[in-house]
Amino acid sequence: QVQLAESGGGLVQAGGSLRLSCAASGRTFSRHAMGWFRQAPGKEREIVAAIGWSGGSTYYADSVKGRFTISRDNAKNTVYLQMNSLKPEDTAIYYCAARAGVVSGAERRYDYWGQGTQVTVSS
Repeated sequence: QVQLAESGGGLVQAGGSLRLSCAASGRTFSRHAMGWFRQAPGKEREIVAAIGWSGGSTYYADSVKGRFTISRDNAKNTVYLQMNSLKPEDTAIYYCAARAGVVSGAERRYDYWGQGTQVTVSS
């Protein structure tokens, strides 16, 4: 069982930066691939980025490539999402998720989810 708690969301102007954190409980965190997803109002939840258990494999949605960076610190049971050059269209609730397997961009493959943190980017 893995429990996840996101933090770091907030209100930022376009062009600004935020760093989201996701703290995980459970001794098997280092064996889980982690993903960040987001859901904007009226839209379906979508993958933002994912990272393998060792940090060696990553995946990014085309919309965030070059602006967002996912990383993890297994000693701290934490995964991060550094978001730079934020745009109003990045406004959404951001969720972290975990799966016991290799990195994946597919929402249905994730077993554990956090409650989400709101990110709002003003123009």
